[in-house]
Amino acid sequence: MNRLIDAGLMFGNMVHVSSPVWVARYNRALKRLTGRETALTDFYVDICGFSPEVADDLGDPLYLNPRGVNRMFILLTPDQKRAPLLDAKFSMTRMILRAFIEENEAQLFALTSGDAVAGELMNSVFDATDPAEVLNIRRIEIEADTPSDTLAQAGALSQKIDAFLASDTAWQDDVAIADMISLAKTTGNVVRNPVQLTGLTQPVTHFWTAHFGGAFVFRTDQGAAVVAHNAAVFKGVDAEVIDITDAQGLAGFLFGANLVQPILERKGERPAAIVQRKMDMILAHTAAAQGDTDIPQSTRALRRLARTHADALPPAWRGLWALHRWALGRGEWPKITADHPAYFYSLRARPGPGQDVVNRLLATLTPLEARQLFICHKEAFYDAYAAWPDGFKDFVVTLLSREYQSDKAAVRDDLYGAWDDAPPQPTLDQRVAAVGPWGAVRR
Repeated sequence: MNRLIDAGLMFGNMVHVSSPVWVARYNRALKRLTGRETALTDFYVDICGFSPEVADDLGDPLYLNPRGVNRMFILLTPDQKRAPLLDAKFSMTRMILRAFIEENEAQLFALTSGDAVAGELMNSVFDATDPAEVLNIRRIEIEADTPSDTLAQAGALSQKIDAFLASDTAWQDDVAIADMISLAKTTGNVVRNPVQLTGLTQPVTHFWTAHFGGAFVFRTDQGAAVVAHNAAVFKGVDAEVIDITDAQGLAGFLFGANLVQPILERKGERPAAIVQRKMDMILAHTAAAQGDTDIPQSTRALRRLARTHADALPPAWRGLWALHRWALGRGEWPKITADHPAYFYSLRARPGPGQDVVNRLLATLTPLEARQLFICHKEAFYDAYAAWPDGFKDFVVTLLSREYQSDKAAVRDDLYGAWDDAPPQPTLDQRVAAVGPWGAVRR
């Protein structure tokens, strides 16, 4: 894993906690949340304040995530929004935390200038022993305050001020006035600078969980569905259960729920280039498995390897090659069914609320597409990386450093964004008018 760490592809953007002030604030927050403190004076934290070094010191890898269900967090600075989330158990956690920090950045900046902010993501589930309970997660509620209860006291002070202003005789109540003065010493002027956090409730529709061997939960117009590595565990839950190895069932669900679209809906250079890069990664893995250690990055140079290792190229590469030829107008449309190894490599998520989770699922189904695996499912990427040949590890690290790290937004937009040159999708009425309400008539 040293290659990944050196290239900033693992533990990148972690926040360094080294000053005595930050360490003291962290310990106050940690004490409030867990009843424990760390003796360390130098460590790194992720977006939720989790530190691998502190986990080592406490002997508890889940010290901020008991039972892996309700994630607690410690914020020392709003800059933590750029940090990764380590050992994620749910796919929505980082997204919700980042959105919360960004929505309240000014307030959090003010609060963390004098203290840490500690809290918890509450999802109504306190244990992960019953799969049916995980399916009941529909929203996340955020509880947050400083260890000195700044927000709670600010709320109390605001209520006292409102009551004071509403009463004609409150100015005679010396005790109430003394209480307000005492609270104001902690909270500051809440009239001029109100301290209040927003975005404390977030709905959850589609998500991935690491529990029960890994599962993807979708809620669509057709009802709830679970795509699981261990489908037997979910037997009896109130949802359609699809084994992740059931290619036909999975394809039927994804298209039936309108969650995916083919990369090659039409001929063109742009979709062909995406398919080509997928072929490059599969080819690089094949060459590395055959013993090659110095694998080039350019498509032109990789073509030579394709000729060298032609007999070893897997069916997935050959299927993508046929699709690529068609996209460039050099061959007939190939028949790639759901059972073909290239099938899921040829899909991407349709833009919409479930896009990130669908792309995470597709990344799981196409592990040799290292770029998508890294972007969409880092937990699976690190697991897969450990088993890759050294030549492919070097190839992937170089590819991600050059193509992704240099301009993440551009790569994401190219792979998953809306394509402006895509033809408009016909409406239901247009489709019915074209083929009739029962579909096209076959002769």
